[in-house]
Amino acid sequence: MRRGLLAFGGNALIKAREKGTIHEQIANADEAARQIVPLVDSYACFMMVHGNGPQVGQNLIRVEEAVTKVPPLPLDVCVAETQGSMGYILEKALSNELQRKGTERDLMSVLTQVEVDAEDPAFRNPTKPIGPFYTAYRAKHLMEVERWAMVEDSGRGYRKVVASPKPKRILSVGALRALYETGSILIAGGGGGIPVVRELDGTHRGVEAVIDKDRTSVLLGCDLDVDDMFFVTGVPCLYLNFGKSNQKVLSEVSLDEVLAYHKEGQFPPGSMGPKIEAAAQFLAKKGGSVIITDAPNIAASVAGKAGTRIVHEKAKKPAKIERASVKR
Repeated sequence: MRRGLLAFGGNALIKAREKGTIHEQIANADEAARQIVPLVDSYACFMMVHGNGPQVGQNLIRVEEAVTKVPPLPLDVCVAETQGSMGYILEKALSNELQRKGTERDLMSVLTQVEVDAEDPAFRNPTKPIGPFYTAYRAKHLMEVERWAMVEDSGRGYRKVVASPKPKRILSVGALRALYETGSILIAGGGGGIPVVRELDGTHRGVEAVIDKDRTSVLLGCDLDVDDMFFVTGVPCLYLNFGKSNQKVLSEVSLDEVLAYHKEGQFPPGSMGPKIEAAAQFLAKKGGSVIITDAPNIAASVAGKAGTRIVHEKAKKPAKIERASVKR
């Protein structure tokens, strides 16, 4: 019984040069569903984890604009709201596409809390910009009165920065596993999960933080015993010497090889680096394979006709590897 997990960013529903209207997001979800459903058919158990950066940003703008009329919402509640709204849009799009294909699979969007460590160093040094841009005057007020951490962002104004702690534990993961193993298509861990910390008495409280969705996907992948994990990005596969005249495609590589390329600086921190690190975490803990590709090539990547497949050394099949040397 093959098990798959697909992780993709919130930008899949709000594309470049779009306003981000709900109608645009619904149309983009419909397009994504057409690409994802062929992949779903390959797995008896399937889960999706979506990002929510643009959507949370929109929520925070709404909060700021309405602050004199209604009480503001904390960040953990904003994450929960986007899990619900995006889950609904994606669930409806996938359900409609499955119906058109004549496939019967139950779908469910699950609000997911993710525990983080209250002592995580990220809380002492928040670096993740979120939400709207503020004037210097408004930023000064927010820093003094609300005690927000803020930074000036590329001459465009000031933005709030929050912690991005590492996920420790998926709450109620047993219930998720039970649903997953029924063959239902799950949408869970949206935006990396609703960030909560555990109190001394065992209760949980939400915190002002955001969790990297790829890290949460790795945690889910290990907890649910996933075979194949898919990271959807803006490029069809991994490249060596990306954008240069000697650019080379990587079709299938071992974990050791891709980590060696990463150490050489082939995958920068601001682009593909975090996905390589997430892939390494998953493969080191679980084995299986990680596929990196873009949305149009999701289905083809299952058959090895697109994307880059990263496998643990023990599972590697040399005959399928397209080796690429780095020219110095």
